[in-house]
Amino acid sequence: MELKNILKNGISIKSSGTTGKPKDIFQSPQKIKRANQVARDVQQITSSSKVYTVCKLDHAGGLLAQTLPALEVDADVYIEQFNPFTWVSKIENFTHSHLTPGMALAITKTKSWDHLDLRNKIIVCGSDRVPAECINRFVDKGATFIANWGMSEVGPIAINKTYTASDSLASDLPLATIMGDTSFVQTKVIKHELYVKGDICVYDDWFATGDIVKYQKGCYWYYGRK
Repeated sequence: MELKNILKNGISIKSSGTTGKPKDIFQSPQKIKRANQVARDVQQITSSSKVYTVCKLDHAGGLLAQTLPALEVDADVYIEQFNPFTWVSKIENFTHSHLTPGMALAITKTKSWDHLDLRNKIIVCGSDRVPAECINRFVDKGATFIANWGMSEVGPIAINKTYTASDSLASDLPLATIMGDTSFVQTKVIKHELYVKGDICVYDDWFATGDIVKYQKGCYWYYGRK
C-alpha cells in the first residue's frame, strides 16, 4: 500500500461489521484531507511527531486516525503488528499511538507496565467502548489520553474527550461508557440513536450511526448498538 498515494486518490476501507458483514466505504481525497486536519488539531500532530501505528490499516482507526494525518505533514510513522510487550519496549521512542481498548488493557497487564513512563505521549483509544479503568491507568502513567469515537462512514476523530494528569479521574455511568465532550460533526439524537453530519463524513446527508447514546453531564455517553 502506497500510503501517500491515498492522499491523492482516496481509498476504500472496511466498515467495522458490528451490524452485519463489513462493507467497503470509499474515502475521497477531499474527505481525507478534512479529516486529517481535524485529527492533527486534536492530537497535536506536527512534522516533528513520531507515530507508532499498531492497528490494522484496512480499518479507519489504523489508517485514518494518526497514520495518514501524520504522513501528510511528513512526520515519522512506524508501522508494525501489535504486540503488547513490543509496544511497551518501543513507545519511549514515539510521541503518538492509537490503540483499541483491548490493546490498551493488554498493555497494562505486561510485567513492564509498572515501570512505564508515558509522559509526553499522546494515546488515542477507540474502535470500541473505552472504559474508565483504561483511561485512568494510562493517565496515571503520565499520558495524555484521548477517548475517541469515530466510524468509517463518519471519520476517525469525530467525538472525543481528552484526559490529562491534571483532570479528575474518569468514571463510567451505569451501563454506559464515555464518547466525548467535543464534537467535530453535527449531531442529533432520534429515539436514542445518534445521527451525524459534516464535512468529515462520507455522506452529505444525516447518517444514522446505529449507536445508542445519551447526552448528559456535558458529554455523549455510549450505551450500545441499536
